[in-house]
Amino acid sequence: MNLNLNLSGFLNVFRLITKPSLCLPHATVSTFSELPSPLDKAFESRETKSHIKAVVLDKDDCFAYPDTNEVHPPYAERFQQLRKEYPGHRLLIVSNTAGATTYDRDGRLAKELEATTGVSVLSHGVKKPGCKDEIMAHFKKHPETGVTHASEIVVIGDRLMTDMMLANTMGSWGIWIKDGVKPLKEKSIFARFDQRLGPMLMARGFHAPDPKSPFE
Repeated sequence: MNLNLNLSGFLNVFRLITKPSLCLPHATVSTFSELPSPLDKAFESRETKSHIKAVVLDKDDCFAYPDTNEVHPPYAERFQQLRKEYPGHRLLIVSNTAGATTYDRDGRLAKELEATTGVSVLSHGVKKPGCKDEIMAHFKKHPETGVTHASEIVVIGDRLMTDMMLANTMGSWGIWIKDGVKPLKEKSIFARFDQRLGPMLMARGFHAPDPKSPFE
């Protein structure tokens, strides 16, 4: 049995004690199909202007049902649209299952996911939220993306403690897929905790820090 332990997630939880805003999104939508086009529209109300050049996309309970490697059928149209908006290596799937070498040891899941989606899957040794260096190395390897700074990237995912914390610690934008694919009663205890934590922190006045541009 291949346990999907996340040491990076466990260690980063302690950072929330002093800075709870690190796990909060810059924008929230209910499901993947509700992502605005272009994605910059999600941040129009923010003080800092966004200029999104690339997307880091979670898989499980974001655009796919957990433990599957296919786009959830109701999201197929929006997924293909996203591929056109951010072609080639500008769209990158970063999952804590497919591509995470501590779980997907032989890379089989990543290869299957790339085959079914047509999107590159990051092979990473450190799980979210701690894999920012591996993500930035990907974009440095592919200069055609135009990405020169983390503030030009948006992270899209369903988990506050991994996806949104990755976005904030990396200095990127974050969009929270709040409800995702799986019904609430079927979600893990951690995902259900996110559903309570986010609104509670925002009600208390916490908000995600805006990414800083390379000129600041």
